[in-house]
Amino acid sequence: GGAPPTTSRPAALRRLLSGGGEAVVLPGVFDALSARLVEAAGFPACYLSGSGVANAQLGVPDVGLVTLTEMTEQARRVADAVRIPVIVDADTGYGGHLSVMRAVHLLEAGGVAGIQLEDQAIPKRCGHFDGKHIVPREEMVARLLAAQQARSDPDLLLIARTDAIAVEGFRAALDRAKAYRDAGADVVFVEAPRTAEEIRAIPKELPDTPLLINIVEGGYTPELPVSELDAYGYRIVLHANFLMRAMLHAGERALRHLHTHRETSSLHDSLVTWEARQSLVQRGPADQVEDDVRTRAGLDRT
Repeated sequence: GGAPPTTSRPAALRRLLSGGGEAVVLPGVFDALSARLVEAAGFPACYLSGSGVANAQLGVPDVGLVTLTEMTEQARRVADAVRIPVIVDADTGYGGHLSVMRAVHLLEAGGVAGIQLEDQAIPKRCGHFDGKHIVPREEMVARLLAAQQARSDPDLLLIARTDAIAVEGFRAALDRAKAYRDAGADVVFVEAPRTAEEIRAIPKELPDTPLLINIVEGGYTPELPVSELDAYGYRIVLHANFLMRAMLHAGERALRHLHTHRETSSLHDSLVTWEARQSLVQRGPADQVEDDVRTRAGLDRT
């Protein structure tokens, strides 16, 4: 797994978001290997997607079926596999206020640097699905207060997401975003703005507030360039399931080829090399550790 960083990853994540330069592009991951890909590509952080875990690990849609136990275990695996900070999608907090506190405690203990909570009612739905329901504003504020009380590291980042645009309208979503910021959220996430005008208006209404925007390819939100989103005032540009969808597309094409042609030798240029695969899972360092242990123990390696 990834070696422990010299400073805490929550602190590193806060420095990343407070620094200058363009908005941080944040890829979504769904397991340890996809997180390793993101780290190897040079991204400074990753986001463990609730919908990604639901789709990839359980084969189900993002409709609130992933449990806290399942998400905590996946978060621990991802955080252990990489050095970069990991933000985890904790949906609604998995229950009442005490459940929110337990979720924050377990996820923080698992090594994550940031936790996202949202104001949907249980069971939640993907932010780009219809038919969502949200809790009263005061209920979400209570979730955030519970999360703040539960974190042991004050640098642990809390992201507050509102899905109110689809339920109560754009103006209500802005009012909720301001209330969540005032309640102590470190980053505010207004899900699924429908137009470029709405995208521009959110930072104007929430100046000096770190903002996250979620780009779902083919979803409700227009896909604007990162440079443009940065100029408007967004700090994080999330592509929650771009990697999973790209991998699915490549896998579908490869399997169709194998099914039709019954061979893979013509597709070598489409595959990661054997050596690159082993490097990604750190086979070399693992072998070195095994050799060292056997040598110190006086065992011959056969």
